[in-house]
Amino acid sequence: MHAPISLIILTYNEEENIRYTLECVEGWIDKVIIVDSFSSDSTINICEEFTDMIYQNPFENQAKQFNWALDNVPFLNEWILRLDSDELVPQELAQEICETLPSLPEDVTGIYLRRQVHFMGRWMRRGGYYPMWFLRLFKNGRGRYEEITEEHIVLTEGRTVRMKNDFIDCNRKGLTFWVDKHNNWAIGEMLDTMAASGEARMPEGTVESKLFGTQEQRKRWLKMKVYGRVPLFFRAFLYFIYRYFIRLGFLDGREGFIFHFLQGFWYRFLVDAKIYEARKFGTQVALANREYTKTKPWED
Repeated sequence: MHAPISLIILTYNEEENIRYTLECVEGWIDKVIIVDSFSSDSTINICEEFTDMIYQNPFENQAKQFNWALDNVPFLNEWILRLDSDELVPQELAQEICETLPSLPEDVTGIYLRRQVHFMGRWMRRGGYYPMWFLRLFKNGRGRYEEITEEHIVLTEGRTVRMKNDFIDCNRKGLTFWVDKHNNWAIGEMLDTMAASGEARMPEGTVESKLFGTQEQRKRWLKMKVYGRVPLFFRAFLYFIYRYFIRLGFLDGREGFIFHFLQGFWYRFLVDAKIYEARKFGTQVALANREYTKTKPWED
C-alpha cells in the first residue's frame, strides 16, 4: 500500500501528539514534510525518527505557514495531504486513499475527508459537529489556503470527490491548551466577522458565500446572512441552544456538555465580546493583541 502523496504537517511543541500522527502514515505516504515554528520541546527529535524533510519558518498563522510550504518545499508529489499534528488517519481511510487515487479522472483535483472530533476521550458525534467535511487532499498547484479564520483550502480549478472513511481529531494536550487556543482564534474570528459586515477589509481569496454551495460556502453564507444579523451576545445563547438541544448535543454525555458549552457558547460569546471591544476602542486594540499571540502558533 503506497500513495504518491506529500504530507505537510505544521508543528510547534507537539511532543504529546506528533508521534501518533506520524505512526499512522508511516509506510504508505511517500513524503512526510514537517514545517516547524522553532519548537522548544522534543517535537523535532520525534519527527527525525520518521522523516528528514524538516523545515523551520517563523509562524504568523496556519494558512500562511502552509502556503509557505507549498511555495518553498522542493520536489512535492502530485498530491498534497494536510494534517494537523493531532490528527490521525485510520487504516481504513489510508487503504481507501491508496486504492482511489490511481482511478480518479483527470479533472478531479481535490478530495474531501470527513472528520471525527474526539474530546476528553469521547467522539463528539452530535450537536452538528458530525459529519463535517474538509478539503485536505488536493493536487499540487491546484489549491491554496485562504488566509482567514476558517483557513479553507481553495481550489483554482477542477472538481472534488469524497472519501467514505473518517480521519480523527484527537488532541492530547488537555483543556487549558484548548481554551488558550480558542482565545487566540477569537481574535481572527472577530476580524473575519467584522470583515463580513463591512467593518474591516476582507482578505483576498476568501470563500464565496453561497447557500447551495459547498460546506465552506454554506458556512460563510450562514455567518454573513443569518448569524451575523442577530444581535451580539444573544446569538451565542441561540447557537448553544441549537447545538445542544435541537442538534442533540446533550446525547454526547458529560464530555459533550463541556465541549458544546465551551465551543458553542463560550467561544462565540468571547468573539462577540472582542467585536464589542473593537467597536468601542478601535480594531487597533485587537490587532495589538494579535501581534502578541503571533508568538503562540496553535494547531487545529
